[in-house]
Amino acid sequence: MDFYQVAAAFYDRTVGRAELEGEHGDVAFYVEEARRAGSPVLELACGTGRVLLPVAEAGLTVVGLDSSTAMLSIAREKIAELPDATQRRIELVEGDMRSFALDQRFKLIMIPFRSFLHLLTPADQRQALGCIRDHLADDGRLVFNIFDPRLETIAAHLGTLGTALKRFREFTHPETGRRVVVWEARHYDPAQQILEEERIFEELDADGRVIAKTYAPLRLRWVYRYEMQYLLELSGFVVEALYGSFERGPFRHGGEQIWVARRG
Repeated sequence: MDFYQVAAAFYDRTVGRAELEGEHGDVAFYVEEARRAGSPVLELACGTGRVLLPVAEAGLTVVGLDSSTAMLSIAREKIAELPDATQRRIELVEGDMRSFALDQRFKLIMIPFRSFLHLLTPADQRQALGCIRDHLADDGRLVFNIFDPRLETIAAHLGTLGTALKRFREFTHPETGRRVVVWEARHYDPAQQILEEERIFEELDADGRVIAKTYAPLRLRWVYRYEMQYLLELSGFVVEALYGSFERGPFRHGGEQIWVARRG
């Protein structure tokens, strides 16, 4: 089962809140990029609308594409609460970032919060970048971020200790009000550059008994800095910038890779 289908109801309480807000201003960064580019904007892997909605609220026309019906359903609920004028600037599409076909070209295509890493093979990555390039305006730009692999962290997780289940965080269930404890286990495959992550959501009653348990597996393929640069160039892009922070600071190993590339 896909992670986002399973964990959609919890996303804004866990991944969507704690991890993403911890990425040091990524929403503000993407809104600024959208304002610089102008409409229309396309967000790939838009999820529940965490970035999509602020872009629309900033006055941009934006299309959000995601492969998860559950995540898009939550996004639609959020959109329905916005003013009519803002709602009219938003379109949601269910689709695959490797093979989407939209009848327009975009000033900006963005892939926030490392969602490019859901592409698990170089062939998938090339296919997605080709599709993105076909949907960019002549002066359009691609902006996205991925984590830069920290080799010492990967090495520390190898072996049996790396797969041990660890307490990740807890939150209050949005519907029941009960406490939910999140457990996490990670396994790294350096040869394939694959991170396999298992998250377990345990819902507890007032006495601390587990009354519901949800398993949510996740797989990502990390990409090294120069591998990403060459991949962009091979796919017909010209790299304009590589930042290491959403304040546009310099790239540093083990941090974030924030890429700005234009259609070549």
